[in-house]
Amino acid sequence: MSDFEREVVQCFNRFFTAQHIRGFAYRLKQHKFSTQYVDVLVDCINPSYYCAVECKSIGDKKLYFSQHFHADKKNIHQVDAISGFLEKTGRVGYLAVEFRTAGKPNEAFLIPWTIVQEHFSENRGITIDDARQGTQLVRARGTYTLGSLNAK
Repeated sequence: MSDFEREVVQCFNRFFTAQHIRGFAYRLKQHKFSTQYVDVLVDCINPSYYCAVECKSIGDKKLYFSQHFHADKKNIHQVDAISGFLEKTGRVGYLAVEFRTAGKPNEAFLIPWTIVQEHFSENRGITIDDARQGTQLVRARGTYTLGSLNAK
């Protein structure tokens, strides 16, 4: 598990504790020959928080679908595979993206998966300004904090 994935899991779990919401974020153990659709799963009795999160930590100001995502053995693009997973499970999807400068965590956001799909279908990446339209994960004292899942 990457550090950013671990931080996203902890961020959601701190949010649930602080808001007194019965929910739990976790990362499934990755196995060599099994499919892993997303990085973080969030289970909650409140359907607004029943979600799946794909995490990307990049040292750039733009996320590219050809560079930062991959296709599987059947040549199915990761965005399409995640979209199918969300459709089958009824989860709300998010892309958590961390934009790093000089190797240090800088800005992180949760972007609704519908926005990711829109950018993917138009074959345009996601800039840091695009990401700022999502929900910011505020960094303080070395950890990220989630205020809410309401995007701007």
